[in-house]
Amino acid sequence: MQSAAVMLSLVVVLLGAWTLGGAQESISWEVQRYDGWYNNLLHHSYGSVGEFQRALPHDITHSLFHGVYQALQEPHVPNARQLSNAAARGPSGLPSRRNTTVLAVFFGFHVLLDILETEKPGCPAEFLNIRIPPGDPVFDPASTGDVVLPLQRLRWAPETGETLAPANASSLCLSIYGPSHSWSDALRSFLGGQLASGPGGGLPRQTDGRVPMWKALDPSTGQGGSQGIYDLGSAWGNENPFLQAESIAWFRYHNHLAKALAQKHPAWSDEDLFQHARKRVIATFQSIVLYEWLPTLLGTRVPEYQGYQQHLDPSLSPEFVVAAGQFLATMVPPGVYKRDTKCQFQDVSVSSGSFPAVRLCNSYWSREVQGGSTGAEDVDKLLLGMSSQIAEREDNIVVEDLQDYWYGPIKYSRTDLVASWVQRGRDFGLPTYNQVRQRFGLEPLQNWSNLAPHLEPQVLQKVAALYANNVAGLELLPGGMLEADGSLFSTIILEQFVRLRDGDRFWFENTKNGLFTEEEIREIRNTTFHSILTSVTYAKPTDLQPHVFIWREGNPCPQPQQLTAQHLANCTPMMVLDYFAGSGAGFGIIIVVLCCLPLVTLFVAWVVAAFRKRDFKKLQRKQGTSVSVEWHGPKTDNSPVYIQLQAEKVLKVLDNRGSVLRSINLKTHQRVEVILSNNKGNKALLLKSPKEYDLVLLFNEEAERSIFVGKLGDYLKESGFDLHLSEMKEQSLMKQAVTQEQRKKILETFFRHLFAQVLEIDRSDAGELSFESSRKAKESLTCELSRAEFAEALGLKEHSMFVESMFSLADKDGNGYISFREFLDILVVFMKGSPEEKSKVMFRMYDVDENGFLSKDEFLRMLRSFIEISNNCLSREQAEQVTESMFQASGFQDRDELTWENFHYMLRDHDSELRLTQLCVKGQGTSTAMAQVLQGWRQRASPNMENPQNLKSCYPPPQASNKCSQQMLEVPGEGVGTIPCLVSPCGDTSIPVFVRGNQYQLHLYTEAQRKKYEKNRVQQKIQEFKRFVENYRRHIVCVTLFSAITVGVFAERAYYYAFASPSTGIAQTTFVGIIISRGAAASISFMYSYILLTMCRNLITVLRETFLNHYIPFDAAVDFHRWIAMAALIFSVLHTAGHIVNVYIFSVTPLSVLSCLFSSVFTNDGSQLPEKYYWWFFQTIPGMTGVLLLMVLAVMYVFATHHFRRVSFQGFWITHHLYVLLYVLVIIHGSYALIQQPRFYIYFIIPALIYSADKLLSLSRKKVEISVVKAELLPSGTTPSPATPPAQPRLPRRCWPHSGPHSNVPQIYFIWVTRTQRQFEWLTDIIREVEESDKNDLVSVHIYITQLAEKFDLRTTMLYICERHFQKVLNKSLFTGLRSITHFGRPPFVPFFNSLQEVHPEVQKIGVFSCGPPGMTKSVEHACRQMNKKDQTYFAHHYENF
Repeated sequence: MQSAAVMLSLVVVLLGAWTLGGAQESISWEVQRYDGWYNNLLHHSYGSVGEFQRALPHDITHSLFHGVYQALQEPHVPNARQLSNAAARGPSGLPSRRNTTVLAVFFGFHVLLDILETEKPGCPAEFLNIRIPPGDPVFDPASTGDVVLPLQRLRWAPETGETLAPANASSLCLSIYGPSHSWSDALRSFLGGQLASGPGGGLPRQTDGRVPMWKALDPSTGQGGSQGIYDLGSAWGNENPFLQAESIAWFRYHNHLAKALAQKHPAWSDEDLFQHARKRVIATFQSIVLYEWLPTLLGTRVPEYQGYQQHLDPSLSPEFVVAAGQFLATMVPPGVYKRDTKCQFQDVSVSSGSFPAVRLCNSYWSREVQGGSTGAEDVDKLLLGMSSQIAEREDNIVVEDLQDYWYGPIKYSRTDLVASWVQRGRDFGLPTYNQVRQRFGLEPLQNWSNLAPHLEPQVLQKVAALYANNVAGLELLPGGMLEADGSLFSTIILEQFVRLRDGDRFWFENTKNGLFTEEEIREIRNTTFHSILTSVTYAKPTDLQPHVFIWREGNPCPQPQQLTAQHLANCTPMMVLDYFAGSGAGFGIIIVVLCCLPLVTLFVAWVVAAFRKRDFKKLQRKQGTSVSVEWHGPKTDNSPVYIQLQAEKVLKVLDNRGSVLRSINLKTHQRVEVILSNNKGNKALLLKSPKEYDLVLLFNEEAERSIFVGKLGDYLKESGFDLHLSEMKEQSLMKQAVTQEQRKKILETFFRHLFAQVLEIDRSDAGELSFESSRKAKESLTCELSRAEFAEALGLKEHSMFVESMFSLADKDGNGYISFREFLDILVVFMKGSPEEKSKVMFRMYDVDENGFLSKDEFLRMLRSFIEISNNCLSREQAEQVTESMFQASGFQDRDELTWENFHYMLRDHDSELRLTQLCVKGQGTSTAMAQVLQGWRQRASPNMENPQNLKSCYPPPQASNKCSQQMLEVPGEGVGTIPCLVSPCGDTSIPVFVRGNQYQLHLYTEAQRKKYEKNRVQQKIQEFKRFVENYRRHIVCVTLFSAITVGVFAERAYYYAFASPSTGIAQTTFVGIIISRGAAASISFMYSYILLTMCRNLITVLRETFLNHYIPFDAAVDFHRWIAMAALIFSVLHTAGHIVNVYIFSVTPLSVLSCLFSSVFTNDGSQLPEKYYWWFFQTIPGMTGVLLLMVLAVMYVFATHHFRRVSFQGFWITHHLYVLLYVLVIIHGSYALIQQPRFYIYFIIPALIYSADKLLSLSRKKVEISVVKAELLPSGTTPSPATPPAQPRLPRRCWPHSGPHSNVPQIYFIWVTRTQRQFEWLTDIIREVEESDKNDLVSVHIYITQLAEKFDLRTTMLYICERHFQKVLNKSLFTGLRSITHFGRPPFVPFFNSLQEVHPEVQKIGVFSCGPPGMTKSVEHACRQMNKKDQTYFAHHYENF
């Protein structure tokens, strides 16, 4: 089985080799893969990028954080920077003991680049930062203690936290051809088998983005970009000019061989030439590394090759990665010489002067060619200079160019290489120094003195102190650096290279792989780096020593001196980059612009309003009116008004529609007082109105105010009035003004004290107010009511006949106002007077000519004044007929006028009603106060009313009571009707309405048992809250449920990204921003999806008829739509705010982190420079669509406001159709998957399908033209529009009883309950049609008007009396003009249902359908349940709420 697997693997590899080789006939060997896979046919992953081949188990603490194991950190191990200073600090300028050249050192770094990617960070981004001790002379000279040098971890396994092997270890030469096939192809020219070169052919092509070269910033200048960066096999090949020169040498060598092969084999293709050259270069590189460079570096002979070992894993060990890097780091000089073939060492000129060598610390990622040379010759000079320069000694000392001025990570331009490698070793989870020695067969360290006897004692003392003198805790890296002989590092390095060689199936000495013959192997072994340099540079063989990795006495071109830092230019100090520098203003402007997007649409609304204002100004000029803005108070919106000065000494205030808002009668004013403001532009004007609230006008300019004052002065002068002008500051002016709200409070106090005096109750029961001690409160007892305020108090129109008659009667002094005393006089009569006194008041009210008689015309006027609030269905003839009937019923048919005695006799049957008649005062917000006052009066005046047994005098005779117990009434021509009971406004049942004989006579017993008025405001609010919950319980449940889902969706996404998401690093980067933006995005997706259901009209119509309507208020779909829209707007703002936070954080987050967060967008090229804020807003799909969405939302929401809908409904209708664009943008916005995969479809698909089907159904319906017959505006403001119906109309079933009219239904009782007559104006025509078509008296209609029954005032009493006579004479209601019986009060459902059982004893089931607010349907449901407790007729209740 294993053999079969090997054969299958071989076939796969050969197929890959054939593909890579392009099936060329001259390529007879297996072409090696670039990624290391299938190098070992038994263990396919051996040598590939993956886990380390560890000598010992890794040492990682098992502390879990976000699912990632963390490496040892302080205080468990010493501070990395302190350890670097203690172990690696020392003087430079000590030469290598073996005279190793600098060329060998940088060749070693080139070899490490070939197998390592030690600078490529891993994802998700994790950091092992280096804390700098306070007072560090390089990194923290100010002793702030806040400096932390970031160090990002390399690739690591999220499952375990273990760092992965940083590169491909299967073979060498990846630094020449790249780590992948695509990389290699990008390096090729595909001409003659050569690698692509720049102009002249001596240098590689400058990078153009096709190859992901590392482009870190130059730490000395801050420069970045592609200039000076060449396309090489290793991304880090351009780290410094010296390493770059090594890479260019091998680039040239490949092209040198390809050119030679092309001359030798002119028939070979480009692929043939490339693969042959590549094979030879790889073999030569392997030979030089193992048999020339490594023995020189270690001073140890490499064991002879024994053949390929299939079971040997060549993967890198973490110990090797650390040991090799630090072994070479100690040998790096502070500078590098440049020389020519004549041994002339060249000075290097920089801005600070001329120096003998190139300074290393100022050469990292340099974009400037040193010495001013711009050609390939400069590379030759560096190679020759390095071959003659002796490296630093193999010891523990690292030059400051690496220890203090190594190019820094992220925003710091400098860092400490030694400290970084200490942290890197901890990242790798390295064993301790003694554990590694034991693993490699070396004696462990017993005491500190044996570690480095050659060093000064204070060095070991410092290191020992950092480890608390614990030898066992000494880490591998500092221990290996401090060793006297370097035996551990040498052993580790040698062991790794031997494994690389012996475990490589494609090693050039492996004769079984078919790559080379024995002769070719010997030729390769004899090729040295000296021969390569002489073939790729202008140097002759004699210009270089034979062994270029060592310099000996007698070799050509000895170095001038061993370089030290003092010989060279100073290193540029560390700079801290501010990624957001220069972006603050622009970022702020964008935020302000985004926040001001609604102002754009508001500006449009303002333009529309401005045009309307201009038109009204033109109208004002034509009509002679003055335009301004009326100030209503500090917490009330102003409104534009027009002032009209009329000839009858009346100043009228009109709104922008021309309707009269108020009239100020100047006749009672001796002089008119006007106060002008003298600050803030002099625009305010106060017109005092002593007996009403004041008029405060705000003008646009002082000139407009002056014009108005001039016109007012002329008008008053013509009318004979004096104008008194004064000035004060605007603030004082507004403080002195009596606003409408203040006037309401004054009138409230007026009515409280008025009733308190009439009913003789305590002053405290009248309701003291906190402002009563003020000047305005004192005015309440001396104030006078205008006609408008008097009418408002009675709940009537100002110009109604009843108001005119009552006002004229009460206004004794005829000054056009009613004083406290005048109102008190007439109120005493109605509250305490006898029936005779009350009838006298009514008589006097309508005795217009005051002759002591009430003529028929005056009686007719009285009658019409009582019914003027009806729908004007009573003609003059009908009114005269009723008048005659009433005269005849009283025996006065022969009289044309009545005395008071006659009038009182006419009312003889209604003595009880007159006894209880009061004057209904609506007041200015005093309904609850009056209830309190009246309750107190009732308890004082009629204590016997509390006991039902004491109500005998108030009840009708026993015979009437017996008839009433049956709750039935026979009305000629009306069938059988139900007599209801009156219910108080609080819901308590009042004394029932009874009948006398067979006449339609209503006895009104209005003394209702009221609930005690609650004085406590908290209890008032509780009662209001209870009523609100009762009426809107379905709404509350639905809103609560929807809100809970919305919050739950938000919380789920927020929690997911905060704690439960796969570790991507996004939460660690922008925790607050990501949870807000993602949570809000989920909520928005949910709400913007399901808001479509509130627009499905057909679906809602169908669902109204189902049982779901009992639980879901489908009638409130529009309100729910608005609520969802406002909630979605809030979450949209949150989403935007979260992304603003994200954009800022992403704008200051280094590229190495961004490339982990957004791997599909960013590629880490080492520059660390993030994209600017505007890139996120305007150069990404989510950013652009997000901005467009904000614009669309601003337009839709602003145009959907109540104000603008009134200004331009067409604008609202048009802009609201932008919802199509909104959904398109939302889909695009989320589909880009910048942070997460699209999720909008999860919420959107189902509502979108339902809405689409509903919309298609609406569009598919046949459109029928309906002709409007007429249109009229009813007094209530409704507009009925009778129209010619289509041929086959479809009538909705809504609001029809489920036991609807059938042939077997004996009777239908239709009860309409309304507060006032105005609420059923639109229904009268329908009821009239029903009455005309009801030939069999199937339908009995009863109308209940509740407002007039709330308080039994004069108006109500007279309506009852007139209604009786009108019904008897004309067989229709005076109030409605219908045959339907009109009742004043609330229907008593339980007595009503009892009567139905008695009238229809044969009926087993009665269907009841109620349609109205929850309070009403609840009462009906309660009555039905109470009736169903009896073993009689079953009442099946069906209801709908709105």
